[in-house]
Amino acid sequence: MGDKIQEAITVVDKLRVLYNLQLIDFRMDEIRKFRNNIPVEINNLEEELDQIKKKLEYHHDDVLYLKENINKQNKNIKSSEILINKYEKQKDYIKNHKELYSLDKEIDYQKLEIQLAKKRIKELNVQIYKKEEIIKKKENILQNKEEHLFHKKKELNNILLENEKEEKILLEKFLCFSKKIDNSLLKTYKRIRNGVKNGVAVAPVQRGAPLGSYLAITPQKYSELIQRNKLLIDEHSGRILIDAELAEEEKKKSFVFCSKKKL
Repeated sequence: MGDKIQEAITVVDKLRVLYNLQLIDFRMDEIRKFRNNIPVEINNLEEELDQIKKKLEYHHDDVLYLKENINKQNKNIKSSEILINKYEKQKDYIKNHKELYSLDKEIDYQKLEIQLAKKRIKELNVQIYKKEEIIKKKENILQNKEEHLFHKKKELNNILLENEKEEKILLEKFLCFSKKIDNSLLKTYKRIRNGVKNGVAVAPVQRGAPLGSYLAITPQKYSELIQRNKLLIDEHSGRILIDAELAEEEKKKSFVFCSKKKL
């Protein structure tokens, strides 16, 4: 009788150790995933900034083009005014009505050119105003995005530093727990973990099925599971099974669970 009790305790202890290893590995997976995703997140923000800068550059080029067009129109006005002045002086030396008519026609044409040029300048100024309003908005967005990126980098660096500290503790905890079980069981745990997609080597059984699986275990196997007399392997997924009550008990008192609550 005493041997059976000792055997049951040994199995429970093994399950506790294995599930704690699972919790530690899961948390380290989260830390590594977070660390690997940081460059992607920062790159996305920096690409967004580059896009805004390119659009700003495009709008600035537009404004320069419009201003050059205004300068061109002003030069045309000046040229027309010079011609009008020239034609007005020529009228003093006119000898017949035909020449006078021809000069007046040229003067009227240049005045019309001046009117058209002034109209274009007015339209161009409206376009510049609209473009500069867009530029102001874009510059405000750019400034906000740059500030966000700065604070995001700072925030992520702080999290990374905290994660590095936590990861060291997790590794120490992992080594500590791994010494509590024999090497062959530890190798089995690692082999199962490396062989499944989600990294779950020790699966709590909830509603009759292992976590991450839709295939329920048999009532007989579930009965054996809750007795905790031996280690059971799920025949479908190959995972080590643990009853949900024991898993929840270990989760609540584990370092991983407590440290995540503080973060």
